[in-house]
Amino acid sequence: MKEFTYTVTDPNGIHARPAGVLVKQLKNFSSSVTIFKGDKNVDMKKLLALMGLGVKQGDTVTVKVEGEDEEACVAELLKAFQENF
Repeated sequence: MKEFTYTVTDPNGIHARPAGVLVKQLKNFSSSVTIFKGDKNVDMKKLLALMGLGVKQGDTVTVKVEGEDEEACVAELLKAFQENF
């Protein structure tokens, strides 16, 4: 299992357009991906669940990835977070 913590810097937080692109990218990986915000967590491969988490600018999230392609998945996620959120 791999995990990382990220503080969202985008003024809009995790919003629809980049979140949709991110969910599409995650469909290419077999690993399970879970995002945690406070005491809530959701499957990052489900757009509505991700949007329902309500991540705003300044929120810190933890992302956990587990599976056979977790290394590549984490690398892709870190890049996407840094570019979009």
